[in-house]
Amino acid sequence: MKLGFVSAILANYSFEKLIDTASELGYKCVEVACWPKGKSERRYAGVSHIDVENITDKEVNYINNYCKERNIEISSLAFYPNTIGNDMEMRNRNVSHLYKVIDASAKLGINMVTTFIGRDQFKTVEENIELFKEVWIDIINYAEEKNVKIAIENCPMLFDKGQWPGGQNLFTSPKIWRELFEIAPNKNFGINMDPSHFVWQKMDYISPIYEFKDRIFHVHFKDIKLYPDRLKEVGTMAYPLDYMSPKLPGLGDVDWAAYVSALNDIGYRGYACIEIEDRAFEDSEDRVLDSLKLSKKYLEQFVI
Repeated sequence: MKLGFVSAILANYSFEKLIDTASELGYKCVEVACWPKGKSERRYAGVSHIDVENITDKEVNYINNYCKERNIEISSLAFYPNTIGNDMEMRNRNVSHLYKVIDASAKLGINMVTTFIGRDQFKTVEENIELFKEVWIDIINYAEEKNVKIAIENCPMLFDKGQWPGGQNLFTSPKIWRELFEIAPNKNFGINMDPSHFVWQKMDYISPIYEFKDRIFHVHFKDIKLYPDRLKEVGTMAYPLDYMSPKLPGLGDVDWAAYVSALNDIGYRGYACIEIEDRAFEDSEDRVLDSLKLSKKYLEQFVI
């Protein structure tokens, strides 16, 4: 596996400083955020380290050469929007930009995009599956023509009242994965596997690795800490952030030995990117860099 990190945590860095930092810290890859320029929709969104809307052949060569000289690979171009939400203007804007991310990934020879399906949080799962058919069949087919893999993260995008009641990403469980893969059996449509989201949903994050081994294109290393006393007080119907919080790998409840062991069992040799969303490490640039150093140090007992 190639250990890297998601670039969103270094939001204010230039592309060059991002890649230099990854190289200096001894990482092998970076999942590069490619949001549209402008106002972000939420934390960790709105970050753009590559401007996919205006990328030229000259810039493609520059980016590839810059990474090669520093021995850093780009694992994927990352854009995590809501493409089937109830706001039609936002939906159309996000879908349009996603196509540009796919195009840029093909031009750069990365051939991977990490993203969300999205969800209309006020509609049922069944209704959202119909929206998936309406919006995503064309996206997946387009990416397939471009030889680009689409890896969907399994984050429910449900944190507080802003995403209530259904969350903003449909791709949350093996049951739903099976249905979506049946609807879109394209071999370029797969998973960006993150165990942390299964922890707070009280789900098994090991057995799906074996079942969906051919669909796992990219993985995230992020932890979640559950607070049992809070959970007893509010229950699982509460806003999730009332009883859990994202943490650095090793500081939460994910069994990393079991997770990496399962990935090794299926022969996964792809990109594994640390996703930093631990508020305890966000009060200064030094603390953010510490989070990348600590996470790497911890995970290197499992991933060389």
